[in-house]
Amino acid sequence: MSKVTLDEWAAAEFKTPPSPNTLRKWAREGRIEPAPIKHGRSYYVESDAHYQEPIKPAHRTTGGSLISRIMRDCHGSQAA
Repeated sequence: MSKVTLDEWAAAEFKTPPSPNTLRKWAREGRIEPAPIKHGRSYYVESDAHYQEPIKPAHRTTGGSLISRIMRDCHGSQAA
């Protein structure tokens, strides 16, 4: 496959392409598969690459307010 710049790829992939800053952010965060290659200041990507939504982390259960979690960590479960 041939490599193209992020701007060229976005113009072919999206009806309204994201801004260059957004494209570079996606490249850094691994949201484009296969991953772009950086040469100097420019990113190059396979012409058949695609955008991939990031995997959302599992929902974290909280243990109340911040102060109660700190107290519980410092003094064990008795302090809550």
